[in-house]
Amino acid sequence: MSRSILIVVCALGFISLLSAQTPNHPVLTGQAAFTDALHESPGTRRHLTAADLPTPAPSESVDNGPTVIARPANAWPVAPRGFKVTLYATDLDNPRLLRLAPNGDLFLAESETGKIKVFRGVGADGKAAQVSVFATGLQQPFGIAFYPNGPNPNYVYVGNTDGIVRFPYKNGDLKASGPEVRLAELPGGGRLRGGGHWTRDLVFSKDGSKLFASVGSHSNVDDADTHPEEFHRADVLEFTPTGKFLKVYASGLRNCVGEAINPITGELWCSTNERDGLGNNLVPDYVTHVQEDGFYGWPWYYFNGPGGGRQDPRHPGKHPELQAKVLTPDILVNPHFASLEMMFYEGQQFPTDFKGDGFAAEHGSWNRAQRSGYEVIRLPMKNGHATGEYEDFLTGFATSDGQVWGRPVGVAEAKDGSLFVSDDGSRSIWHVSYVGK
Repeated sequence: MSRSILIVVCALGFISLLSAQTPNHPVLTGQAAFTDALHESPGTRRHLTAADLPTPAPSESVDNGPTVIARPANAWPVAPRGFKVTLYATDLDNPRLLRLAPNGDLFLAESETGKIKVFRGVGADGKAAQVSVFATGLQQPFGIAFYPNGPNPNYVYVGNTDGIVRFPYKNGDLKASGPEVRLAELPGGGRLRGGGHWTRDLVFSKDGSKLFASVGSHSNVDDADTHPEEFHRADVLEFTPTGKFLKVYASGLRNCVGEAINPITGELWCSTNERDGLGNNLVPDYVTHVQEDGFYGWPWYYFNGPGGGRQDPRHPGKHPELQAKVLTPDILVNPHFASLEMMFYEGQQFPTDFKGDGFAAEHGSWNRAQRSGYEVIRLPMKNGHATGEYEDFLTGFATSDGQVWGRPVGVAEAKDGSLFVSDDGSRSIWHVSYVGK
């Protein structure tokens, strides 16, 4: 059977008609695991390892960022067999991270305009039945978390680019019932203030005792010893739920954009943008569990398997005592993918082999000659632990001539087990449901 996906347009969206199960494609390994957007196809699996990485090639480094075009009339996200994709919301302002409230409402950060929006239900046309603005006047909000864990939270926490705030909340609130309370400062302050990476994700530990905040680096690869603006950056910071800073939980993660708690192991996981400027196939972005007090290499090293780290050639001889401490991530994805929000699937709607797997949104490359990313990937797990592979899940956001109309950012699971995906290229939210048998 051809690997091309037969798609039909119906009243509510596009449905793949071929099969009820994800096909068993061979796993691409070694150099075959490197890809570009034109070769991404739902069901294709890849397994990159540190042994597959080339030597640095700075001369390959290019500025090849996309100019986003309007979605062509015949363009639509492509999902695996048996899945339906519908357009849930559009004409949004910079839709970024998505989080589901315990009652099933979908919260969205519209970062550029400083808003948090709430979407409720699915109408007969497939669109949101109700939309409300929960809060305004925020500073590039991104991370959203509900506290305490469980079915009846009392607060919504928001990761602004410069700090952590919270609002009073009870299930069903479509607007904040009180003003924000600032709990903690975060370093940087975002690109509007010249602060480098601006996203700040938030997640509570499984027992609710810790609040993890991810803070990306100020730069691509500045020496943190000599650049004080990198203090407490490229880190995951640990706070109490009331905002008291406790410690640097993990370091050397250049830009941990998306955080999630593995529901089986209780571990913190992170979806990370690695550094640029070392070549088309260096350095891979990654998704990994985050080891407490772990060091992931930035800026002096990048991962080299069990033996520790490889020295970044821009920092020759620096910190030899750290080389053996560099941890290798669980899942290497293609370089320059711009891996953003991630989550773990706990629902019942998708086929049973999806249960416990992860998903991550790949915003797409700019520092690569061949465009890559612009998709949502599946992260296969066994008993809560990564296999090391990843699988193309939702593709089609780039055209055959290399133009880009969509850029996935957020991914969240609805109460019925379907998925929502935010896309700041087409300014939309997509709804992915399983309709196979």
